[in-house]
Amino acid sequence: MQKIKISVVSYLNSKPFINGLHNSGLLEKIDLQLDIPSVCAQKLLEGKVDIGLVPVAVLPLLKEKYVISDYCIGAVGKVASVMLYSDVPLNEISKVLLDYQSRTSVTLVKVLADKFWKIIPQWISAKADYENEIAGTTAAVIIGDRTFGIENKYKYCYDLAEEWQKFTKLPFVFACWVSNKQLSESFLIEFNTALKKGLDNRPELIKELYESKKYPTNIEVYLNQNIDYDYDTAKKQALELFLSYMGNSEQ
Repeated sequence: MQKIKISVVSYLNSKPFINGLHNSGLLEKIDLQLDIPSVCAQKLLEGKVDIGLVPVAVLPLLKEKYVISDYCIGAVGKVASVMLYSDVPLNEISKVLLDYQSRTSVTLVKVLADKFWKIIPQWISAKADYENEIAGTTAAVIIGDRTFGIENKYKYCYDLAEEWQKFTKLPFVFACWVSNKQLSESFLIEFNTALKKGLDNRPELIKELYESKKYPTNIEVYLNQNIDYDYDTAKKQALELFLSYMGNSEQ
């Protein structure tokens, strides 16, 4: 039997999903690969995997796509790990360094700049260690685990999910479980059961993560409050709106 290849974001926010898959009977049927979001997206686009927990900005680029789960990486208000950092307020920012690990967050900041903040900065594709270039009127989007522990390093911190909610009164969806082919109903049931098990077992996972001392953040608040995993009606509405804005923003 050929294994189903799955690419999963390797950040803290996806740990409950990874934990659920690892502790299910699915491991014998899947090839689980841990990647940064942009690589998850590229693998699914190129057909190197069958399923990805992919940034939603990739959805219009997929020729064939199926959202296969009622779970996602989302936020209702502050997400605490998709940030715009700056030493000056929004209206004084002249350049924004864009996180190379991201697709959705890069598009989101452009939408917010155009539609909500009404600013026109220069957009710069960043490379590794670009965080050190934040100075003066140069700001940067930083996502994922690299945001932990740097909350007080810069004078201004803008949480992009919170800014989106101020703008639209809606939650935000950063990543969905998407396949690039039709999969059997029996596999999808087993897959979603594993994801649910991982979410239900968050208390035990959080205890283990605290003991690892790997993440300099309040893991319990982050996984239980900042990240909202339900791909519900409000998030579907938010995703539809976000995708409609994408065509009007520079990719």
